[in-house]
Amino acid sequence: MTSSHNYGFRPATTPSGAAVRRRRHIGDRQATARRLLFAGTAESAYDPDLDIDWDAAPDPDKNWLPEERISLYGTRLWRRLSADQRRELGKHELVSMLSVGIYAQSMLSMLMFRDVVERRELVDDHTRFTLACIQDESRNSTMYSRLVNATGLPPYRLPEPLRLLTKFTLWIPKGPGELGFRLLIEEMSAQILRELAADGRVQPHLRQLTVMHAATSAGHIELAREELLRTIASRGPIGTALHRWVLATMTTLAYAVLIHPDVYRAVRIHPIIGVAAAVTGGTYRRNARNATSTFRRFLRTEGVLDGSPIHATSGRRSQAGER
Repeated sequence: MTSSHNYGFRPATTPSGAAVRRRRHIGDRQATARRLLFAGTAESAYDPDLDIDWDAAPDPDKNWLPEERISLYGTRLWRRLSADQRRELGKHELVSMLSVGIYAQSMLSMLMFRDVVERRELVDDHTRFTLACIQDESRNSTMYSRLVNATGLPPYRLPEPLRLLTKFTLWIPKGPGELGFRLLIEEMSAQILRELAADGRVQPHLRQLTVMHAATSAGHIELAREELLRTIASRGPIGTALHRWVLATMTTLAYAVLIHPDVYRAVRIHPIIGVAAAVTGGTYRRNARNATSTFRRFLRTEGVLDGSPIHATSGRRSQAGER
């Protein structure tokens, strides 16, 4: 039923009078953590060592990655590879991504442990959910390492410059940049594995892993998003502008870290030639966009990257500065 009455509603504005382009309800930190703790109770019962049959031999008719997810797909180099070489390259790229995933989730756990140590409240629901998230990350890394073992390949270590940077994980300043890094890891992992979950062409081990990963990733992402918005809303314009640049840079470079240049040696392609062919090919760029799509969509929707004012409200009072 429509009405012609004009009740005088006006668009919300910031304290300075500017239009508020986006408004988001962010729940109380403790209430959100409590709800996610209860919601994750059943999912946390999964045991990657028992619920996936790691002793089963890989299916010789299944791929380790769908062809269209392999970096060289559609390039001239791809057309020169045999079917066996394509499958082998996919296996090496999967191992590279899983290896980076173990590094990334270990860094994520370090940052969350820092939160626990530095929090004033050591025994509240938020701290308990943080510890549950650390447990989930450890479980995911266990699955990743098991799947690497199932391929029969050794893991790919990060290139030396990146490995040195991991030593400074706990030096990452607390704030939107750190929370954005954590959310980017969660969003990318969930997005890549989500696309593989419904693909019947990949190995059963990989599909089982995606199901177990999805069971806990949603709660991690929800809390990380709220924490990021809450922190950004509490910052001044200069600090927010700096962190916007950091978030944009991380988003741009994130996918490039997943594929180690040495994967191309498995199919007798020099790493420099392989990387050049990949980054100039449409498939690599498309996969990079897909991997960060949910993260970028979230940042764009909430106005994080374009500097729009964020006014996060919960009930009758703002949660912006609550920490």
